[in-house]
Amino acid sequence: MSTILEQLPIVVNALNEGFIQTLKLFAVTLLGAFPLGLIIAFGSLSKFKVISITTSFIIWIIRGTPLMIQLLIVYYFPGLVLHSPIWGGGESGRFLAASIAFIVNYACYFSEIYRGGILSVPIGQSEAGLVLGMTKSQIFFNVTLLQMIKRIVPPISNEIITLVKDTALARIIALQEVIWAGQAFMKGSHGISGAIWPLFFTAFYYLIFNGIVTLLLGRLERKLDYFR
Repeated sequence: MSTILEQLPIVVNALNEGFIQTLKLFAVTLLGAFPLGLIIAFGSLSKFKVISITTSFIIWIIRGTPLMIQLLIVYYFPGLVLHSPIWGGGESGRFLAASIAFIVNYACYFSEIYRGGILSVPIGQSEAGLVLGMTKSQIFFNVTLLQMIKRIVPPISNEIITLVKDTALARIIALQEVIWAGQAFMKGSHGISGAIWPLFFTAFYYLIFNGIVTLLLGRLERKLDYFR
């Protein structure tokens, strides 16, 4: 017990550093995936068949393959196949590659949620806006968007909670997130080896983080109840 107490400050410090990477990846993914998902949704709803079919095909590939494989391809393909290691070998390069893979993956999932939300708004409201002389952009931002947001909050919330846990997949390309930091003490890190208990500590980080995200999303959903 005394040994664990002596090691605890070292372990907590390492896990905190790993968790900061997890938080950064989570935040960057949301900042990139939210707007990109809307653009992709517009592409899948486009009246131009070439655009809609191409977009739908890309969504099908991204949603139909594991995120882990996408991470490996994004990180290793430029160097091994194109012989152009654009990411470099440092932590910043791994983070950039992971961010791009996560953003594209979640943007495709968000796009389908956006598309369903847009199509769920009665077409008569758009027609009424045209009769009133509103432009298509005015109809979207003033009529469709607000109602769409209310409809998509529950499924988007589920995806965000999944993202919290999916950040752990970034360790496949050696990004030193919180689980990587916990597992390192089994192999030997900071003078500690053969210790599995730090790995269990990582679960508390995810539980607390998921709890905070769930509370915030629940409050957002309640504030949007005025649409009922």
